[in-house]
Amino acid sequence: MRLNVLLPVAALLCHCSPAFAQDNHARSWLAGDHHVHSEWSVDWDRSTSPPTPIRGGDSPYSRTHNARQALANGLRWMVHTDHGGPGHSVVTRDQAWPALQQARRDVPVLIQFHGMEFDVPGGEHASLIVAPGAGEREQQFVIERDFGRGEPLSPGTREDGQLMLDALAYMRVQEPRPLMFINHPSRTATGVDAWGEVEPAELRAWHDAAPQVLVGMEGAPGHQAASLHRGLYRNDDAPTFGGFDQMTARVGGVWDSILASGRRFWITATSDSHVNRRDGGRDFDPGQYSKTYVWARPEASDVLEGMREGRMFAVTGDLIDALELRVLSAREPSRSASMGGALRTVRGEKLKVELRVRQPARSNANDQRSRLDHVELILGHAADDGPPRMDVKRFGVDAMKREGEWLTVGWEVDSPPHGGFVRARGTNSAEDAPGADVAGEDPWADLWFYSNPVFLQAR
Repeated sequence: MRLNVLLPVAALLCHCSPAFAQDNHARSWLAGDHHVHSEWSVDWDRSTSPPTPIRGGDSPYSRTHNARQALANGLRWMVHTDHGGPGHSVVTRDQAWPALQQARRDVPVLIQFHGMEFDVPGGEHASLIVAPGAGEREQQFVIERDFGRGEPLSPGTREDGQLMLDALAYMRVQEPRPLMFINHPSRTATGVDAWGEVEPAELRAWHDAAPQVLVGMEGAPGHQAASLHRGLYRNDDAPTFGGFDQMTARVGGVWDSILASGRRFWITATSDSHVNRRDGGRDFDPGQYSKTYVWARPEASDVLEGMREGRMFAVTGDLIDALELRVLSAREPSRSASMGGALRTVRGEKLKVELRVRQPARSNANDQRSRLDHVELILGHAADDGPPRMDVKRFGVDAMKREGEWLTVGWEVDSPPHGGFVRARGTNSAEDAPGADVAGEDPWADLWFYSNPVFLQAR
């Protein structure tokens, strides 16, 4: 990697920036969580044949309870994602899905998706999200039954990477198409760039197989309240960095290499809620610490499309509640693109990068008003071979311009000759880059936000 460092929600209201207002169409920043467990993440009595599901084995909470906690923490949408297991597709169809209907009746203002933590054949886990509608119950039942690694009664019968490609081939022709994010991708890594059950080549292959289905990964995994190993990344040689997975947190690393190849591959932040720490667990409730904000109308179909198209950012500890990242031609300002979009660039032209962020007006769940220390604008240059070249410009909060409730910065850059991308991140810490997380650290003192990218396409 070639790295040049250039240094120098009010949850239910519309989080609209002035520049986004022209493209609003009743959209606003809607916070959510796509990885939440309930009592239907069952345990198994394996003394019977087939194994008998034990309700509440991995989480004590009902889906209604989780929905109420999500709403109380400022979320507008949530995905119920329970674990699989031997014959779990029937548990999902006959018990978890009716429980979802009850949760929708009990908490109607919250958009609630049918989903599961899909056991990836030949991999680890992914969040599967199904569009609400008449066919959602059967669609998910078939996917889990036919492709879930944990579904067979005989262990190890689906440890086959080809089956994951078959699953994606099946899902990409479904109507409506489901959505999938790889969960905690580096949790089984043994070191930095020493991968476990999820390898960068697999991420690329899975995305290539169904680029409108498998669209990204957890940038910030859940289990952030775990005291010994943040995120439950238990190998001390392969920790999280500022609460984010190493594939995302390391500039010029895996995520940047994927983006430099032109793949539309997004990141999110989730709770992976099983048992809250107030009840003796190691998790935060949905929205209590991590949020994924999607620029969408308050309807399920637009939230799904916002996630599919990368109109979203990830944040911990309510460090910010609104973000706009835009790149425009310095010569023709009408030519511009924002998160998830692409700007066609002319070789040698000057580009302007504009970042606007807003900090919440109220305290977070830890009763603190976190303040930004600095933000970074990150430019990745596509390369014919090898890793991308990365340029980073850092702005201390004192160097940012305040426009009402917004903090803004700008950066003029040369358009990358072979194309590339721009993304942003920021933190409440003074670290030049997110440090490796260690046992006992306070997650509330180490907060970050990450945008998704704007792509630059060279003509």
